[in-house]
Parts: sequence; C-alpha cells; structure tokens
Amino acid sequence: QVQLVESGGGLVQPGGSLTLSCVASGSISSIIIMGWYRQAPGEQREFVAAIARDGARDYADSVSSRFAISRDNAKDTVYLHMNRIEPDDTAVYYCNAESMSGPRRFGYWGQGTQVTVSS
Repeated sequence: QVQLVESGGGLVQPGGSLTLSCVASGSISSIIIMGWYRQAPGEQREFVAAIARDGARDYADSVSSRFAISRDNAKDTVYLHMNRIEPDDTAVYYCNAESMSGPRRFGYWGQGTQVTVSS
C-alpha cells in the first residue's frame, strides 16, 4: 500500500508560479513511477507530468515548456513546479503513484489539491 498526500495548491495570478508537493508513505520501495494529473470542472482527469524510478520524465504537451517535475528521495516527495501559469491550468491536481508487487501493478491517488488561476 502507498499513501499520497498533496499540498501547495491555492490561488495564483496568471503568469505566476506555484509548487505542488506530494509526500509518499507506505511501500515506497515498490513505487516505479510517480506523477501528477489534473481535473478541471466538467472535464476528465488528464495527465500532466511523471517521473520514473530511473529519473526519466514525461510531460503533457500543454505544460512541457512551463512545468517541471522533480523529486527528493530523502523526503519521499515529488514536486510539480508550475511556471507561467495560465487560466486553463485551473484544476484539482492529483498525485499518482504506480507500484509493482511481483507481477502485479497497482495505482494510488492522493486526495487532490486545488489550483485556481485568477486575477
């Protein structure tokens, strides 16, 4: 089992910056990839960014030039650094972790943190 707790959301002006944090606990060693997804009102949840155990990163095209994902293994924390934020970035941001237990793969979600972009 893996538990995820996000923080760092809030109200931000267009063009501003924000950093989200996701602290993982539980079976940390089983995690193979961690990432961020978001869900805007009335929309489906969509992929934002991910970082694999080997450090490989992946981004949605809509954020690749503005957001960066990083991790601090000592703190079991993954960050999403959001820059040049746009109104369309308004959403609930969810942390995701995927773990392996033998041949089985499991997915876990945090409770989400709200990001609202408004002037």
